[in-house]
Amino acid sequence: MAKDYCVLGIESSCDETGVALVRVSGQDLPVLLAHALYSQIEMHQAYGGVVPELASRDHIRRVLPLTQEVLHESGKTLKDVDVVAFTRGPGLAGALLVGAGVACALGAALGKPVLGVHHLEGHLLSPFLSADPPEFPFVALLVSGGHTQLMRVDGVGRYQILGETIDDAAGEAFDKSAKLLGLGYPGGPALSKLADVGNPEAYKLPRPLLHSDNLDFSFAGLKTAVMVQAKKLANVHGCGVEALPGTVLADLAASTQAAIVEVLVKKSLIALKQTRLTRLVVAGGVGANRNLRAQLNAQCAKRGVRVHYPELHLCTDNGAMIAMAAAMRLQSGIQTANAVYAFDVKPRWPLDAIQIAVE
Repeated sequence: MAKDYCVLGIESSCDETGVALVRVSGQDLPVLLAHALYSQIEMHQAYGGVVPELASRDHIRRVLPLTQEVLHESGKTLKDVDVVAFTRGPGLAGALLVGAGVACALGAALGKPVLGVHHLEGHLLSPFLSADPPEFPFVALLVSGGHTQLMRVDGVGRYQILGETIDDAAGEAFDKSAKLLGLGYPGGPALSKLADVGNPEAYKLPRPLLHSDNLDFSFAGLKTAVMVQAKKLANVHGCGVEALPGTVLADLAASTQAAIVEVLVKKSLIALKQTRLTRLVVAGGVGANRNLRAQLNAQCAKRGVRVHYPELHLCTDNGAMIAMAAAMRLQSGIQTANAVYAFDVKPRWPLDAIQIAVE
């Protein structure tokens, strides 16, 4: 690989199509030249969740126009692309196949190598795209979709999982609780917005595994508690849950958010204490939650811990994190890009299996 090169990244694991271009110069931190993103939220709203077949078809429609947009914005052409990276997994099989197929076809047409990237590693390394990038080593709180994990990160590809979800993840707790309250799709952001005007101490909800002797997470019980509380309130008011007074819904939303955030914050602080590290990285969609950020910032400031986040617009799935992860893996020398265009995808792919899986 030349000293200076460009990596095109394609993300298509679920309901966002993302494309981005980063430039690598020696061992300097890769620089994002341009990125473009298309969200399918509006299309899936009518169904109350992601419909895999519709997601796959929409990726097919969006990925090439987004690539053209990125090249135009960066002032580059396809000839300037040296490596084509794509999300290999985890995610929806059909959606992953679109990105992988386009990336490998593009690589073959250009005669350039391709590289499959782990979606969660993309999230994990996305704070390196921010104006305040972290330094290794650090503790990472990864809260993305169906994944909630705490890990020690000593370098690219050097990940030790400290704790992870054993059932529902934090993002699922937000989304499922929101659905129970009739807040629609996507539920997490809607619940968080409603929580801003509610009382977080209005209802006593469980904090699962908060006092366990490990760093694992469990939010399924919280979802059940929200459902039980919502039904009790509906009976009191003589109406359906969706017809509860706005203040009641806001209080329940705030109480739900408070329970999730308290568990995430306290487990993160325990991980920092156990590892004796003084740097925390928060990545993934739930990392955009303002209440979570505020509480982590306050608690970590008291302990002399630096907290790093992706830029808000890069918390969701995006091509920039895929291009960045590919670039950092190439820089570190732990993986090479190859001109081999047969491909597979890994809908289920644990992050701690990444070293074995990419060989």
